[in-house]
Amino acid sequence: MDEKTMVSDTLAGINGELVRYGEMISQTENQQLKQTLKQIRNQCETSQEEIYQIARSKQYYVPAAKASREEIEHVKMILSQG
Repeated sequence: MDEKTMVSDTLAGINGELVRYGEMISQTENQQLKQTLKQIRNQCETSQEEIYQIARSKQYYVPAAKASREEIEHVKMILSQG
C-alpha cells in the first residue's frame, strides 16, 4: 500500500468517526458523556485537519474549484424555495 492510499484511507476513516461522534453527541442525555464526546470529536477534528494539510501539501488531495457567483446564487434560490 502506498502513502497516498494510506493518507486517503485515514482521512476517510476520520471523517466517518466525526459523523458518528456527531450522532452520539446529539443522542445522549448524559451531560458528562456529551462533554467527553465533544472533547474526543474536537481532537478528531484536529487530527483530520492535520492529515488534510499533509494530503494537500503532497498533492494527494486537490480541492474542487470554488463555486462561481452564479452557482452560489442558484443554490441560495433553490434552498430559499423549500
